[in-house]
Amino acid sequence: MRPPARVLVVDDERSLREFLEIFFRREGYAVVTASGADEALVALGADDFDVVISDVQMSGASGLDLLRTVKETAPDCVVIMITAFATTETAIEAMKQGAYDYITKPFKVDELRLVVEKALEKKLLVDENQRLRTALRSRSRSLVGSSTALSHVHDLIAQVATTRTNVLVSGESGTGKELVARGIHELSERRDKAFLAVNCGAIPENLLESELFGHVRGAFTGAVSNKPGLVESADGGTLFLDEIGELPQSLQVKLLRLIQEKTVRRVGGNQDQRVDVRIVAATNRDLQAEVHAGRFREDLYYRLNVIQIALPPLRERMEDVPQLVQHFLEKYRRELGKDVSGVSSAAMEKILGHSFPGNVRELENLIERAVALSRSPTLGVEGLPASVLEKSVSRLAPAAAPGGNLDEILASYERGLLSDALQRAGGVKKRAARLLGISFRSFRYRLEKLGLDNAGDPDADEGIL
Repeated sequence: MRPPARVLVVDDERSLREFLEIFFRREGYAVVTASGADEALVALGADDFDVVISDVQMSGASGLDLLRTVKETAPDCVVIMITAFATTETAIEAMKQGAYDYITKPFKVDELRLVVEKALEKKLLVDENQRLRTALRSRSRSLVGSSTALSHVHDLIAQVATTRTNVLVSGESGTGKELVARGIHELSERRDKAFLAVNCGAIPENLLESELFGHVRGAFTGAVSNKPGLVESADGGTLFLDEIGELPQSLQVKLLRLIQEKTVRRVGGNQDQRVDVRIVAATNRDLQAEVHAGRFREDLYYRLNVIQIALPPLRERMEDVPQLVQHFLEKYRRELGKDVSGVSSAAMEKILGHSFPGNVRELENLIERAVALSRSPTLGVEGLPASVLEKSVSRLAPAAAPGGNLDEILASYERGLLSDALQRAGGVKKRAARLLGISFRSFRYRLEKLGLDNAGDPDADEGIL
């Protein structure tokens, strides 16, 4: 159960303090009172409060002085100002300083109660959103990076985690689809229940039905006892169905029935059992194309694809590569017990020039191999595989000048990406921004930063959304 919200009432009028203390205690809040700003600051230093309700004009420091201090020391605390001497200038100043609302004396207690309730609702949403973001970044260990594309994925995970909706995760192999599914589970109300994963393409068709739905004794040769399937075992939790496009059509029917009826029947059984399981499916195929080709049921597709999270391939978020390299470097330095703490600029240049068809999984394997083979504290090109060394030089990543540092290498690579996007977009900047998955404002800023602001056709941007 959530503890009661903590309210600090600050007013130099004793009768009003006592009245508000009694009123909010009856409303279920934990209340502390203070007769002025100095006393309030002592209380704020000793405890955390969700809401501060303060008079504006008090002896000593004013309520506005208190407001400024609260916003500096406890920016998440909601402050509501009350005064008998309301002016437009004071109200504007209070809101500019970060007050949630402004109430004039005399006021109705129902009005104040409603303002406090709405303030707490807003604060709860902000706190929960921050908690989800923090938990997501700490738990989804390999979803590393700060690119616009990956930030969008993080936001979607945080949004859908608190719902019961089925989710379809799409993306190429090696982009981290199971990590997304685990992130959704661990941020949801199901986090204390099971998370079970099954690769629909890795289990023979004749065994997959029993694996998913279970079987009863005697259902087939070798079924010597009753066995629950993964669906039953995941009751109350999350079932991750990887490579859902590989699911045979005969089992697509049973999965559709599970989603619609919330029941499961074991192979060879005649009784339905109710289950509460959230399904997160993943695919590296174009499922809509599979539907049109008749290989995947349309009704099941729409049941699974309520919310889709599309994971970008690594080549479309190359700005995340240095962060990923450092992340995997730390991981395998600890696991392999190697004294490796950095990557040479020459090795980083080769890595940034690679297209990574195997995505993040390929990069992780590359760093693990390099750390395992390293004989010095800095990873050099000698630890990189031939495939990276041979194909690393591309028109998107021109070689850095001798002695060039990492910032120069990254700037050179970014310049190549921007120029290539402009070329593919026919010089239309807004279209090029969409190709890179960034906003037009961000694209224009990057062009100016790298001295490419005269590139492209500025007239071609007119009227393009």
